[in-house]
Amino acid sequence: MLIDELRDLIERHAREDGTTPIDGVMVARHDISAPEHSMSGSVMALIAQGVKRLALGDRVYEYGAGQFLVSSLDMPVSGQFVGASSAEPALGFGLILHPPSIADLLLRSGASMARGARGAAPSAMAVSDAPQQLVEAVVRLLRLLDSPRDLPVLAPLIKQEILWWLIVGEQGAAVRHLGLADSNLSHIARAVSWIREHYARPFRVEDVAEISGMSASAFYRHFQAVTAMSPIQFQKQIRLQEARLKLASGRHDVTGVGYSVGYDSPAQFSREYRRQFGTPPSQDSARLRQLPDAKLSALV
Repeated sequence: MLIDELRDLIERHAREDGTTPIDGVMVARHDISAPEHSMSGSVMALIAQGVKRLALGDRVYEYGAGQFLVSSLDMPVSGQFVGASSAEPALGFGLILHPPSIADLLLRSGASMARGARGAAPSAMAVSDAPQQLVEAVVRLLRLLDSPRDLPVLAPLIKQEILWWLIVGEQGAAVRHLGLADSNLSHIARAVSWIREHYARPFRVEDVAEISGMSASAFYRHFQAVTAMSPIQFQKQIRLQEARLKLASGRHDVTGVGYSVGYDSPAQFSREYRRQFGTPPSQDSARLRQLPDAKLSALV
């Protein structure tokens, strides 16, 4: 079966950092089920073995072997591989979704496909069963890891094929929106990028709406529909994740980190940090500094 071959390929080629020689392609092996807090990236993630559970705002997504998740924006998420162990690790494939590559395929497919991508922006995340064509393309792509001569020529072509099956598949709306410069998703992406860059600054929703090119009411409605969070909640998630990165480096004190990410009150910072990560920042900082770099990158 294809899924069995996919498991074997991932097992053989998984590195500690998840990277492969193919640009934008990752394969991962996880043998722990500890909760992780990270940014999702704009990706398609296909599970070959195990089950992953992700939380985005008030939404929870669960997907297992033979299913895939599409994340159309770089979102702050928490999640874990359920029941992963060294005896039965979770195995997954990931492909970074680049808007220019999607836009190129939409242009080549004709105007009707691009027209069909307009309208209300879909949720930033969605889960589906992987169709056979998609799994076949992923397996053929990973086979190239055993064929260095063919990899530079064939890998870009198969990556385009994978994108195409995503574009015309069940989650195609989210992927197509990602490739259109004037879609509602692209406007929200502009706001997300601005908030991430200026996360330590207070802002008015009306000002970010203007940056995104939308009215305040439309912006708020679309932002919440896409991200499952308000803009202010999104900013808080980014602040806390950035704080954790700073604490993990061991070069900052807790109070200084809280101020640097935008908190005026050390007590509020400690309270919200503990609510998010389950432990006070001082204790979490000490634990994170003891982790190997590979496990640290997975946690933050």
